Amino acid sequence: MSEKIIIAADHGGYSLKEALKPHLKKRGFAVTDAGTDSDQAVDYPDFGEKAAGAVSAGLFPRGILICGSGVGMSIVANRFPGVRAALCLDEETARLSRMHNDSNILVLAGRKTDPETAGKIVGIWLTTPFEGGRHQKRLDKIRGLESKLNESA
Repeated sequence: MSEKIIIAADHGGYSLKEALKPHLKKRGFAVTDAGTDSDQAVDYPDFGEKAAGAVSAGLFPRGILICGSGVGMSIVANRFPGVRAALCLDEETARLSRMHNDSNILVLAGRKTDPETAGKIVGIWLTTPFEGGRHQKRLDKIRGLESKLNESA
């Protein structure tokens, strides 16, 4: 059975999303596209919510979000419990986001990242394991903070 991944973008990330879908399928992923379906202007929170919500709910182990700069989607995604979204503009950041932060959503900048570079970033992000160890302690602290904030809300 193929590993599942969800991908979503706003209009600023639409063309990069479309370029990455075949790349993901070639790597054996069952890709769910949560939109948008054109380069017509839309609101990034609507599409970030769909994908990040699905990862947060455990429906997908990982996701990819794309907007023009990557910042908006990062902000939206990191509002969801259990989501660790990382904006990665290069391969090293992608590697470290997995090794040290166990990121489960990769955020890309559609207006700053060409498809070839994005493919390399995605490849590194998909194949780099979480190191655990000292980094697990830090993730546990983030989960504790998340729980504390949810209790006070």
